[in-house]
Amino acid sequence: MFVRTPVLRRAASAAAVALFIAGLAPAIDTREPAPSFRAKSLDGEQFSNESLKGKVVLVQFWATWCGFCRRDQPAVDAITRDFERQGLVVLAVNVGEAKSKVKKYLEDSPRACKIVATEDTNLAALFAAHAYPFYVLIDRDGMIAGIQHGAGGADALRQLLTRAGLNSE
Repeated sequence: MFVRTPVLRRAASAAAVALFIAGLAPAIDTREPAPSFRAKSLDGEQFSNESLKGKVVLVQFWATWCGFCRRDQPAVDAITRDFERQGLVVLAVNVGEAKSKVKKYLEDSPRACKIVATEDTNLAALFAAHAYPFYVLIDRDGMIAGIQHGAGGADALRQLLTRAGLNSE
């Protein structure tokens, strides 16, 4: 969509900001190559662009103190299970907290996805993750298929996954 006049451009920008604030902003589709990354899950599994080639990767940036992250956790765990057979790998990158705190949290709130600590990846720095939850979807070819800022629940995450060709069975 091209908005030609300054008044319409401002109105379109204001509408986009209002949708974002309301949590209704659609995921952004950028289709650029994902930056080179590495990650190691808390259980010791290693991940990189190369090791995940041919898989769809959903990266969730989250924190244990984040209420919105907690609200999205069941949805993330459900899509992890529902789309695993279609080649989805979910990396939940905890940002800025000690591994001991994350492990303690996981004792009471186990996750179905792979948990990665900030110190074991460069993903948080690459995507400048500062507000949570924040999602990055990487398609089978290593391209960024979409980005979602904020919690959106199961429907929003499933919609995001369609950008990488994954659909509910």
